[in-house]
Amino acid sequence: MVTVRRAGELVGKWFTLVVLAAGALALAAPGAFAGWSPAVPWLLSVIMLGMGMSMRPVDFAVIGRRPWALLLGVAAQYTVMPLLGYGVAHLLSLPPELAVGMILVGAAPGGTASNVMVYLARGDVALSVAMTSVSTLLAPFLTPLLVLALVGQTLPVSGTALFTSIVQVVLVPVLAGLALRLLVPRLVERCLDVLPLVSVAGITAVVLAVVAGSAATVLSAGALVLLAVVLHNVGGLALGYAVGRLCGLPVASRRAISIEVGMQNSGLAAALATVHFSPAAALPAAIFSVWHNVSGSLLAGRWSRRPVAADVRTGEPATGPLAR
Repeated sequence: MVTVRRAGELVGKWFTLVVLAAGALALAAPGAFAGWSPAVPWLLSVIMLGMGMSMRPVDFAVIGRRPWALLLGVAAQYTVMPLLGYGVAHLLSLPPELAVGMILVGAAPGGTASNVMVYLARGDVALSVAMTSVSTLLAPFLTPLLVLALVGQTLPVSGTALFTSIVQVVLVPVLAGLALRLLVPRLVERCLDVLPLVSVAGITAVVLAVVAGSAATVLSAGALVLLAVVLHNVGGLALGYAVGRLCGLPVASRRAISIEVGMQNSGLAAALATVHFSPAAALPAAIFSVWHNVSGSLLAGRWSRRPVAADVRTGEPATGPLAR
């Protein structure tokens, strides 16, 4: 298990390069991976099962302790990013399928990697975990409504079909994973070190499928989509922090909300786009999955050198090399 843990740490460290290499490979040989699209929802289900297995009831304790911060963060998650995605898509005059992809990314819940970034940024980890968990559980209801409201003007979409898909690939696996954690905790504890490897393998396979299926779109509009994704992500990070600051939250909570709002579950967006629209609509999600890890790492690195008054992970004053 020590070897597995080290392998998980290694792929986590080089995740961005792994995904970039996968995208380049899919672009160079799209025919080898274009047939993988039907597997995307199943890959996401496996990742969501792992997320559920890593969750504990204590992760929701912040709801009772600081409901205002959690409600504010989740509200920002489901308003800032969808509207920003819609605005950026129309600002850059993206084609309808790419605009749909941007909105899907914006309407998705928080990404699982955000918790690690918040920890590295010396932010409020408990708030981050609660936001990821709650926004994921709310996704079957809020994501279809938002997509229906914003995408319905561009392309026909079925809110019921989206709801069913999210229940199948997100809610059921997450609840199953949480149930396993409660019923067979020892077995799940043995599996936790494998989960980072599974997540990276799953996201890598999703990127291979999406880029291969939209290779022509990548070659014709890749730079424009990259610009749209960067504006979307950076805008989410900035506005998330601004919301926390305007509402008087402490610095650690602002950092958590910023990263949670800016980092999305792009795997879910890619799966929904692939099933309900086209591989081209999944392209913004594929690019987002790479870029938000780059921007999140850079921001976390900057904030790690600017510690807050207390270490929110322990409740003790910030000490050690990160406090200098």
